[in-house]
Amino acid sequence: MNVSELARRLRINPKKMLEILPEFGFDIGAKAVKIDDRVANQITREWKRINRTLERREQEELEKQKELEKQNRRESGIELVIPNKITIRELAENMNIPVNKLMIELMKNGILASQNENIDFDTASIMAEELGFTVKQKDDVVEDDSNEEHLEGLEKALSEGNKTKRAPVVVVMGHVDHGKTRLLDAIRSANVIAGEAGGITQHIGAYQVNWENKKEKSLSDGSQEKSALTFIDTPGHEAFTVMRSRGAKVADIAILVVAADDGVKPQTLEAIEIIKAAKLPVVVAVNKIDKESADPKRTRTELSGYGIVTDEWGGDVPMVDISAKENINIDKLLDTLLIVADMNEDSIVADANRPAAGTVIEAHVDKGEGPVATVLIQTGTLKVNDPIVINGEIYGKVRAMKDYKGEDLKNAGPSTPIRILGFKVTPSVGDVLDVSSKEGAKNIDVKNKRAEASGAEKHTLVISNDSDDEENKTKALNIVVKTDVLGSLEAIIASLSKIKNDEVQVSIVSKGLGNITADDVARAESSGAVVYGFNVVATPVAQDAMSEKNIEFVQYKIIYDLIDDVTDRLEKLLSAEKITTELGKLEIKAVFRTEKNKTIAGGLVVSGKIWTGEKARVIRGGKIEGVGKIEKLQIGQQVEKKVPEGSECGIEFKGKAQIEKGDIIEVYKEEEKKKELILDK
Repeated sequence: MNVSELARRLRINPKKMLEILPEFGFDIGAKAVKIDDRVANQITREWKRINRTLERREQEELEKQKELEKQNRRESGIELVIPNKITIRELAENMNIPVNKLMIELMKNGILASQNENIDFDTASIMAEELGFTVKQKDDVVEDDSNEEHLEGLEKALSEGNKTKRAPVVVVMGHVDHGKTRLLDAIRSANVIAGEAGGITQHIGAYQVNWENKKEKSLSDGSQEKSALTFIDTPGHEAFTVMRSRGAKVADIAILVVAADDGVKPQTLEAIEIIKAAKLPVVVAVNKIDKESADPKRTRTELSGYGIVTDEWGGDVPMVDISAKENINIDKLLDTLLIVADMNEDSIVADANRPAAGTVIEAHVDKGEGPVATVLIQTGTLKVNDPIVINGEIYGKVRAMKDYKGEDLKNAGPSTPIRILGFKVTPSVGDVLDVSSKEGAKNIDVKNKRAEASGAEKHTLVISNDSDDEENKTKALNIVVKTDVLGSLEAIIASLSKIKNDEVQVSIVSKGLGNITADDVARAESSGAVVYGFNVVATPVAQDAMSEKNIEFVQYKIIYDLIDDVTDRLEKLLSAEKITTELGKLEIKAVFRTEKNKTIAGGLVVSGKIWTGEKARVIRGGKIEGVGKIEKLQIGQQVEKKVPEGSECGIEFKGKAQIEKGDIIEVYKEEEKKKELILDK
């Protein structure tokens, strides 16, 4: 049998398999191409045991490393100062650990939260102390809770007034490529997929449809009453975790789209966690039932393992088998949404007669219209010329409002998604619009606001070069990032933050919205950065400057292509990893001749195999006396390439070390392996 065939059966890299096997009694040679079928069958039978041993060893190493890190932190006495409230991302940055590692520790303690959610001092201090940090509370600090206060104000506005029924807001979630956008396409009978790069939605969009309410009696003219449904389309790629979380906070019902041929995937689980945290009623759309490999029953079984149990099996989650591509059961899904909305009608209400309040779900700078934002009105009615009050500041006034079809509106009531023109400065996704707070609100300082960070995470990685040892210095890839919309910028920065390596890292020297300008080029030149543009171009002046100064400018339309490019560049900065493979040991029985840098001796191979041309250590009394190379091997008068265990042979050793009787010669091989960059999951 070929070694590659055995490795394929065992689902392991052939080279890695050959390195592992000698330890477990299967020494088939580091460069073996074929293997005896009998030995191959023995390895196959033993593989589960071998795998368990390797996994256990790896886990023990991780635990040992974790304990060592904890001990080092305790001994260093570094004090961590934590405020009353801190986001999980900020806490992870302060502790200089990957954010996913902290989230895992929180989950172990029963706390499920996204990286941008706040936790209090008590929770943060417990987590920090468990990881070996000394903690102190930050005193006399007034926390900036402005947005939180306005969120509370929005909650209050939603709970007050003369409440009447409004259209339910539905958020669509699920794993990438499971068919969320195609489902919305089928629902609103408009082809939006063709214009989207890679078939993946790049920004949050909102749409409204009217559906025949079959539960109500016919109207006097014989027609059926129509019910409105507002849909928020959240992007499917894992980079959009933050945006998806925000989408869930403004929704009444969630549709979880799961492909019947693919089942539960990592982003499916992520969506389930967000839905549970937001306490949203959920309807599962089991999509792609038209495919031959579709197995809706298996999908239901997998979901039940995560607490999503279909009502057909005694649970409380409606599940509808659909095909968005073939337009199968879309009507049944919409009927189910209306039933779920009716069951929750007490909470799907608003006061249309008060000033408008709602949430920004998308914001960007349009070339012709300036700063624009998509806002979901959650209560009240917004009118043209109303002041745009965001978080207690007046951002401008409503010059125009457009619905999802681009038609002008004069008024927009609850559950209406609208595109607002009239902003002086682009707001941030998740900001609260509340016209009722115009009394006492101050006009925004446009100059200062534009000078601030764009609203994406302030996440420029710090490069530490404290060590004098060149090998210990962290190599950095400096980049400038400009995107068309805020959501994409946030997504790119969130993805780049997952790239963790002790040797290389990304440093974002500048970021923002809009086309590449001369200022961006100046920053790139001063830091030697690569300029990345996502759905944007360079101004003619900037283009000329980049050509003249030989600054690299890369453009992308798909986020994960941009991330792959950054990852490839970082991998090129990594130094090669040296892998040492122990081949065999020989005990010196006699020394025949000693010359300058060369010794001829005889000995017994006590373990493994001795190979010509490989490196060797001279061990005396347990210590390394020197290193050299095996130039020649001989048994009797016959020159050999390798000598197996139990055989006596003569060796010609090249090296400065003086070999003596009783020395142990350890023969080993060194190989260089290209390192790969790991992204946090």
